[in-house]
Amino acid sequence: MTGRVWIGTSGWLYPPWRGTFYPKGLPQRRELEYLSRQVGSIEINGSFYSLQRPESYRRWRDETPEDFVFSVKGPRFITHMKRLKDSDTPLANFFASGVLALGAKLGPVLWQLPENFKYEPDVLAEFFHALPRTTEEAAALAKRHDERMDGRQWTETDADRPLRHAMEVRNPAFANREFVDLLRDNNIALVVADTAGRWPYLDDVTADFVYVRLHGDKELYASGYTDSALDSWAKKVKKWRRAGDVYVYFDNDMKVKAPGDAQSLARRVTKSGK
Repeated sequence: MTGRVWIGTSGWLYPPWRGTFYPKGLPQRRELEYLSRQVGSIEINGSFYSLQRPESYRRWRDETPEDFVFSVKGPRFITHMKRLKDSDTPLANFFASGVLALGAKLGPVLWQLPENFKYEPDVLAEFFHALPRTTEEAAALAKRHDERMDGRQWTETDADRPLRHAMEVRNPAFANREFVDLLRDNNIALVVADTAGRWPYLDDVTADFVYVRLHGDKELYASGYTDSALDSWAKKVKKWRRAGDVYVYFDNDMKVKAPGDAQSLARRVTKSGK
């Protein structure tokens, strides 16, 4: 069975894109609508910095094509501040913030650990156990939110669907077989992160899908990908999709490289299914 491939960018609200990638004069409120017609998926990054609101998720859902998919980045409050510990209520608040309002457009949830987070198997195992694996489980968890979400919560799902999770690590201590096995046991994707050599490159397939973040070929968050680099990534994507779905996000946004690179990679992947 061949999986589907979604390729896009990490976020869409970038001032340098205006007048370069985005047409001059395009209202900011229409930038998501425009980008979603150029790429097949977008990673929502605002959810990493603060809890969003249901009306935002509903608007994003309604502004994008029917077959569009969003990945959602989990809050840094959970990954960087709580460091995955005592996460039940923060997880409930996150899923009550409107994530489920994306409906069928909700793709994987990304959990990015900080560079100083070392491999802690017991902490990871407990966190993985707490993660909802379906949208119904997420809705039930969302109902356990605390008072901070009162009056701004979304705790329903329109259908019961699988809920996928991916983890991006940035500490060399994670480059071990035990961690790979732990991810596989929990069907959580190990993010394949290209970081211009800044952080470890790990590409073990640990779930029924693959999640890729391309932060820059030579310069972190800035440099674009050459034709040969894109050819190489296209070969990898085609290989991965033989076993399942693949999500690829370009995060080299500083110099307006991400949208064009995403489009170029998508053309290479769709040019030949072999």
